[in-house]
Amino acid sequence: MVTWMNRHVRRLMVLPLLAAFAMAISVMVSAAPAYAQQYERRSVIDRLFGPRKIRPEKTNRQRPRATIKRKKSHSRRSPKKRKKSTTTVTTVKKLENARKVLVVGDFMAKSLAEGLQTAFRQAPGVAVVRKTNGSSGLVRDDYYNWNKKLPGFLDDIQPSVVIVMIGSNDRQQIRKGRKRIPVRSEEWVTEYTERVDLMARAVRARNIPLIWVGAPPYKSTSLSTGILAFNNIYKTVVEDINGTYIDIWDGFVDADGKFVYTGSDIIGQQVRLRTSDGIRMTKAGRRKLAFYVEKSVRRLLGDDANEGVAKLTDENLPELLVLHPDTGSAIVRTSPISMVDPGLDGSDRLLGATEPRTSLTRTPRDDLVFDGKVSAPPPGRADYFVWPRKQDKTLLEGTSDKAPQG
Repeated sequence: MVTWMNRHVRRLMVLPLLAAFAMAISVMVSAAPAYAQQYERRSVIDRLFGPRKIRPEKTNRQRPRATIKRKKSHSRRSPKKRKKSTTTVTTVKKLENARKVLVVGDFMAKSLAEGLQTAFRQAPGVAVVRKTNGSSGLVRDDYYNWNKKLPGFLDDIQPSVVIVMIGSNDRQQIRKGRKRIPVRSEEWVTEYTERVDLMARAVRARNIPLIWVGAPPYKSTSLSTGILAFNNIYKTVVEDINGTYIDIWDGFVDADGKFVYTGSDIIGQQVRLRTSDGIRMTKAGRRKLAFYVEKSVRRLLGDDANEGVAKLTDENLPELLVLHPDTGSAIVRTSPISMVDPGLDGSDRLLGATEPRTSLTRTPRDDLVFDGKVSAPPPGRADYFVWPRKQDKTLLEGTSDKAPQG
């Protein structure tokens, strides 16, 4: 009895729940067309617990943002332009009758000429003239024959000094007719030496000072070895005809004699001297190249190579270029200086004085200059050789600390 009643009570409790659930479903079904425009049912869960509400689109129009003009952006950023240095180097105007320095040779001679133009940029009395061919040499005379071209250059330009730098392109066979002579063979050396001698004598025959510059080392070891052999030929031939040979090899190698890209410039700073190919010169290298030659050019041209030259006279031109018959060096004549000149060493004037001061008594210098007398050295000086030194003993006795008697 009790069990039946319990079951009946349970059924009565479930019936209201089922009725409420059925009523909720009927309401949702009836309201479905009204909410169809606002809701979207996507699954059974939406049917049981309600659909997901969709946010309505905004109807208010937003205020448009101010447009900003921007530059077109490139995928690759263009590199920043380096500011050009404001330091400008001025070149003085050359005189009409300026001494001409003729530079001939290959591409290395071109670098030398550019370095000399920088060295004599402020000298109005010196003009550097360049006659070079980058691919030329003394081997391929079928391409460019220097022994035929050079005499014409000398007659037309009439230089005061000739500088030759050649040989960097000559490490190849010599063609003589149909015959090809191997490089640095005995026949090759003989033929090459004759061509060097012919070129050098063309300059010396016109009584023009000759400066022959040796070729520098290169990155290629085999090329540098051949250049060393060529330099020995140049040195022998040029010095035999009283010319000037300048060796620049040590300026472009390290302490072990190996090729270097970077080295000391003319003021001792470490700079890049050679380009990445190991052949050509940088701007600092060209200036260093000219540094070796500049001293010899100034010695030959004398005061005309100075910066303060305002005028050159034609009367001094042939006198300056007179060469010594034995040494081949230029003879520079200066006016004689008298040994009795009172202003010879400036001894008659004090430092900073405006008027000379003369002594009323004769000085040891006057005795030496005018009479040839040498004054006796005072006791105690290094050149006082009197022995026995009686005079010293007398002086010591005279300067004794003993008190006088009497």
